Amino acid sequence: MAQIELIGICKKYKEETVIQDLNLTIRDGSFTVLVGPSGCGKSTTLRMVAGLERQTAGDILIDGQRVNDTPPGLRDVAMVFQNYALYPTMTVRGNIEFGLKNRGVSRKERERLVSDISEIVGLGPYLDKKPQNLSGGQRQRVALARAMVKQPKVFILDEPLSNLDAKLRNQMRTELIQLHERLGTTFVYVTHDQVEAMSMGDEIVVMNEGAVQQADSPMKLYEQPANLFTAQFIGTPAMNIIKVGDIKGLRVQSESGAYHVGFRPEHAQINPDGPMEGLVLEGDILTRESLGAEHIYQIRSKAGAFFVKTFLKPLVTAERVHIAVPHGHLYYFSLNGSRVQTAGAANEKTSSRQLIAGGV
Repeated sequence: MAQIELIGICKKYKEETVIQDLNLTIRDGSFTVLVGPSGCGKSTTLRMVAGLERQTAGDILIDGQRVNDTPPGLRDVAMVFQNYALYPTMTVRGNIEFGLKNRGVSRKERERLVSDISEIVGLGPYLDKKPQNLSGGQRQRVALARAMVKQPKVFILDEPLSNLDAKLRNQMRTELIQLHERLGTTFVYVTHDQVEAMSMGDEIVVMNEGAVQQADSPMKLYEQPANLFTAQFIGTPAMNIIKVGDIKGLRVQSESGAYHVGFRPEHAQINPDGPMEGLVLEGDILTRESLGAEHIYQIRSKAGAFFVKTFLKPLVTAERVHIAVPHGHLYYFSLNGSRVQTAGAANEKTSSRQLIAGGV
C-alpha cells in the first residue's frame, strides 16, 4: 500500500505563504496528476512529499506512516526530474545501477535488475552508451529506469516531458500510462499542461495559489467543474465565460447569485437548423482555425468574444452567424467564482427569443 496523505500542510518562504492548509489524499496505485499555472505550488507539494523540502506545518503520511522527519532516501519514493539529472561520465548502465551500488546491492542482483528494467523501457541496446549519445526520449527512459530499479512505493515525476518535442511528448505519455499499468505503483505527476493531465491521470488535482480548486476524475472535472477557475483551466479552448448582465433577456433566479454564464466551445451550434433554443448569441467571425477534423472559430458579439468548435463539418464561410447553446450545456457561477447549480432552472420555460443577446 502506498497511499499518500497530506494533512493541514502549510509552506512558507520567509513571509510568503506558498501553500495554505492543504488537505489531500492520493490513492494507492493511482496515477494522480497535480496541474495548475506556474507558481501554484504543485512542484513544492511534490518536493515536500519526496522530502526535498520540509513543510512549515502539517503532516505527511506515506503508507500510513508519518514521514515528517524521515530523510528522502528512507521514504521509499523515487523522483524523476525535468532535467533528467543523469551523470554524463557514466554509461546508461552506470546511471541505472548507481543507486543500487550505494545501497550495497550485490553485483549479480544489480545485473538482474538492470536487465529487467532496461527491457521494460526499451534501453537494452543502449546500456553501454553515454547520455550525450542518446536522444531526448532515450535520456528520459534512463531517468525512468533509474527510478524504477529502486522498486519504490511511490514514483514522483516533476514535469518530466517538458524538454521533449511535441511528437515525442505524445509517445512518452502513452509509454508512461502503459508503464503505470504494468507496475501498479502510485504515480504522482506534476505538469502545467492540462492536455497531459487529462490524457494521463485517473485522478487530477487542480491547484491555484497554493490551494486545491478541485480533485476529481478527468471527465468529472471537464463536465462538472466546481468553480470558475477549474472551468476555464480545463479544456482547449477554455470554457467561454460571459457576464449574465451582458446578455440581453437572459433570465436567471435572482436568489441564485449567478454572475457568470459559461459554455464549452463544442456545445455551441453555428446557424442551427430549426428553432434556436437555449442561449442564443449573434456575432461576427474574427478568426478560423482548421485542424482537419475540427474547426475552431473566434466570434465577437455584444456580450464579448468567445470560441466555438465544430467537428466533421464544412468550414463556415459566412462572416456573421447565430450561435445557440442548449440550456443543458450552460454553467452558472457566482461573483466569487463558485458553481451555482440551480441558476438555470428559471430558464427552462423561457422562450429562446428572450435569450438573444443581439448583434455586434
